[in-house]
Amino acid sequence: MPTGISDWKPGRTSRNEPRSFDLWFLHGTATPCLHLFIAVKKKAVFFDLDDTLVVDEVVSHETLIEVGRQALEHHGAEPERFVRDATEQAKTQWKAGPSHAYCRSIGISAFECLWGNFYGEGEDLTTLREWSRTYRARVFDAALRLQMIESATGGQGLAEAFTTIRRRLQRLMPDAREVLTRLSADYAIGLLTNGAPDLQREKIAASGLGDFFQAVTISGEYGIGKPRAEIFHRLAGSMKVEAAEAVMVGNSLERDIAGARNAEITSIWIKVLGSEETDEAEPDFTITGLSEIPEILASLETKDAPRENAA
Repeated sequence: MPTGISDWKPGRTSRNEPRSFDLWFLHGTATPCLHLFIAVKKKAVFFDLDDTLVVDEVVSHETLIEVGRQALEHHGAEPERFVRDATEQAKTQWKAGPSHAYCRSIGISAFECLWGNFYGEGEDLTTLREWSRTYRARVFDAALRLQMIESATGGQGLAEAFTTIRRRLQRLMPDAREVLTRLSADYAIGLLTNGAPDLQREKIAASGLGDFFQAVTISGEYGIGKPRAEIFHRLAGSMKVEAAEAVMVGNSLERDIAGARNAEITSIWIKVLGSEETDEAEPDFTITGLSEIPEILASLETKDAPRENAA
């Protein structure tokens, strides 16, 4: 039992209870005296895109492996070392680049800078577009040079190969289409994704999932991204639902789950093997596959829904 406000988390008497309203008597300390569950029917499910509905991080790594094979074939590079060095160079140069703050704010990764076009107006996008065109060649040129390989055009050729292969390898997360098909019969489906507008819309088009979404909100179109509550509320408003009527599904604790908490939206964290994060954000439910979502949504219709479905 908590002894003070700092020890108590309003809305839950334990990690396994649903959010609700608490009535309090104040006798010097905050002690809950009555816990009332008030069910709110869920009307909408918001999905993240990358590594939630479409495979992202693994596909980027697979692309680098294929580019490493080309580096071996055309330049004699040791492929495993090339992949390691290219990964490190991509992250290092991305952090040192002029668009790092902008990329962080709306969620554009170092790997996305290796293949995104970044079309659009505005100073931030213009700077990113111009910088990224030379960045990608510099990354692969540096990876070659670290193996003492000099080539005037090698970096550019490998950069072009990366953009082509990355688009070819894009694929859906397991059960993505099937789960969206099932949920769309009972819920409005929204997409809330961080990233550059043109690149995220390109991914949506390539996925073939676009028709499932009643609304799509992309951070780069508004200059704010997850985990800020405003971007969640913008999507909710466009779908004419209240925050309490929505559920957010995403793979990022830092952005999807923390953001859902900020917006007071029920959260489901999909724990993607190999891309787990360390963050203080606590999801309401944890899953390892999209196929688990319908059962969780059904359980939310009852007051005895477990708040954490530990994987």
